Amino acid sequence: MRFVYPGGKAKALTFSYDDGQIFDRRLTELFRSHGMKGTFHLNSGTLDPGKGNHTFVGAEELEEVYRGHEIACHGLQHRNPAQLSDQQLLLEIFEDRKNLERMTGKMICGMSYAFGIYSEKVMNTAKTVGIKYSRTVNSTGGFYPPTDFLQWHPTCHHSDRLLERGEEFLNVPGYVELPLMYVWGHSFEFGYSGDWSVIEAFVEKMAGKDDIWYATNMEICTYLSATRQVEISADGMTMYNPTAVSVFMMTQNGLVELASGQTLYIGEH
Repeated sequence: MRFVYPGGKAKALTFSYDDGQIFDRRLTELFRSHGMKGTFHLNSGTLDPGKGNHTFVGAEELEEVYRGHEIACHGLQHRNPAQLSDQQLLLEIFEDRKNLERMTGKMICGMSYAFGIYSEKVMNTAKTVGIKYSRTVNSTGGFYPPTDFLQWHPTCHHSDRLLERGEEFLNVPGYVELPLMYVWGHSFEFGYSGDWSVIEAFVEKMAGKDDIWYATNMEICTYLSATRQVEISADGMTMYNPTAVSVFMMTQNGLVELASGQTLYIGEH
C-alpha cells in the first residue's frame, strides 16, 4: 500500500508568493487560467486601504484578486522576527492572522517567514496562535514533502532553473513517495523587470497533467497531515482514518479511498 494524492494523482504542485504587491493580480490570473492554485502570503498592515493603488493590493479587492487561491500570513508589518521581543512577535503573527480573517471571512492558518528568518521561538509562537505550516526560503531542489510543516522548505525559487526542475518533476523516479514540487518567490520580481517569460513558460509546461494535483499550500498540508494520522494494523491490512479528510491509497486491488472515520480491510477477500 502506498498513499497517493486525492483522486489517485501521483504528484502535487504548489506555488507560494509573498508580500501582496499589485503584480499578484496578473500572477493569480495566470495560475487560475491554467487550472493551478497558489498561496499568497500577505502583510495585512501594509495592504493599501483602497483599490487602484500603486504598490500593494487593496484590502477590498482580496476576494477578487485571490479567487480560487489561498491567502496566508506573512507578518503584520513584515518585520524581522529575530529582532522582535516575545510580545512584538506574538502581535506580528497573531494580528496579521486576525486581520486577514476579518478581511476575507475565512480561517487563515498558513504562513511564510518574513525575510525567511525563523527559530524555535518563532515556530513555537506561530504554532501557539494557530498556524499549521510556514514556509522557509531554504530551497531543497528536491520533491520530498516536508517532515515538519513549520519548517516547510520549498523545492526552488522561480529564478532557480525552473523549467529544468519542472522537467525533472515530470519524470520523478517512482521510488519518491508523494512527490511534491513547491515553487516560491515574489510577483514583483516579474513586475519590476517586466519579464514574465519564465513563469509563463513553466505554467504552460506543467498545466493539464492528469497525474498532478494542483493545490494550495494548506490543501497539501491538510492532506499529508491526514495520511500521517491513518492508523494501520500490525499486518498492514486494516486501515482506520481518524481525520476529517478522505485519503487515497494504491493497493494490490487498485486505487482505494479511505473516507473520514472509516475502517477498511485492504487484503484480498
